[in-house]
Amino acid sequence: MDKLDAMRTFVRVVESGSFSQAARDLNVSQPTVSKQLAALEARLGTQLLARNSRTLAVTPAGQDYYEDTLRILQDLDFAEERVAAGQSAPSGLVRVTLSPAFGRMLVIPRLAAFRETFPDVSVEMEVSGRHVDLIEEGMDVAIRIGRLSDSALVARRIGDMRMITLASAGYLARHGTPRTLDELSHHQRIGYVYQGNIVGWGFDVDGRQVTVDGGGAFRTNDAEHVRGAVLAGLGIAHHASWLFTDVLASGEVVRILDEYAPPAFPIHAVTAAGRRMPSRVRHFIEFLAAICAEEPELRVGDG
Repeated sequence: MDKLDAMRTFVRVVESGSFSQAARDLNVSQPTVSKQLAALEARLGTQLLARNSRTLAVTPAGQDYYEDTLRILQDLDFAEERVAAGQSAPSGLVRVTLSPAFGRMLVIPRLAAFRETFPDVSVEMEVSGRHVDLIEEGMDVAIRIGRLSDSALVARRIGDMRMITLASAGYLARHGTPRTLDELSHHQRIGYVYQGNIVGWGFDVDGRQVTVDGGGAFRTNDAEHVRGAVLAGLGIAHHASWLFTDVLASGEVVRILDEYAPPAFPIHAVTAAGRRMPSRVRHFIEFLAAICAEEPELRVGDG
């Protein structure tokens, strides 16, 4: 069995969510795909995909292998591209879509360093809270948070986002600190609105997912406004920890109810499947991954 062929087949099955679709994409028969995957699992000694007549799911081991394999294949494509191009420096435009707060607070401050390293690469940002269609809107890469369901995307996990509950020290001094989820109903809450809907606050109670109403006297669809409202003492918020790193360290803002914190959400840099990734896009994704690696609140597995 050719290892690279098996790796590419596995990646395409994961991204398409289907053996038959992967076979069509790779221009081979479905039995060929099934045999390659069975042989790969036998060689690795573990199950990568859980499947029955209706569904196909990636096992935890399969997810780890997918992310590592995807990186290897991208590195290989990148090496071949560099040789074919005579090792010329990357150039051209990278179009990226990301949330306003992530762009302004994390990417923009570091962008000058990226431009110094790759002066011939231009960057255009589509700042949006919605999920942009990469192909339809001509985007090279998007930052997505949470579970991915679009099989037309190639994803690289670059970080984790941790949701915490917090308030300013001044607010807690005036109104007290809630010790249970039920006590949240007696406090002012700062709500976050996504696509017109108030986002519920997710918690983990003894391994069980519990959602608390996120509505309150103040709500906004902008993460930086949530931060501003917390600092102004308007109430309690449930939001991304990285947004408050500095004020948590200073003590101006205090974490509460940590024993109910939900599992972290994965952060992915995604590109459209079926397209060769230009070196400029690959370098920009490496740049995004480095940003997350530098931030303790965004590192994969930390916290």
